Amino acid sequence: MANGQQIAKENVDKFVAWSKTMTDDEFIQIIYRGQLNRGELATAVGCAKSAFRQNPTLRTALNKLENDLRARGVLPPAIEKETKNEPKEYDNSSRKTALMAKHNSNLERENIELKAKVKELENKLERFGELNETLSEMGFMLR
Repeated sequence: MANGQQIAKENVDKFVAWSKTMTDDEFIQIIYRGQLNRGELATAVGCAKSAFRQNPTLRTALNKLENDLRARGVLPPAIEKETKNEPKEYDNSSRKTALMAKHNSNLERENIELKAKVKELENKLERFGELNETLSEMGFMLR
């Protein structure tokens, strides 16, 4: 039975061998949120997903592969997360803006409904206008 260090080395060796057999098109198929999908990698390599977090050598190899793919244009550029320790300033107008946007969308919806109703009523008026005209020509008067 292999110990943890041996399993970790085997996982790294399997990952390196697997990554050498892949083409750029195959890498594109397993991109998820700007990086390679860890679940797909684990399945393809034959190890646990946690190995990519817990095994420093495997994590380094994966980062190196992703950086290489970014340099070749296969992966999108990495997004640097800004870590600000400063509190955000409260925006008084955000609630008012949200309420106005909701009110605006309700008015737009109502406007579309009313336009449809006007069109329907215009069609009915046109149809009954023609009917009234026909009856008048025949001598029948409608009140």
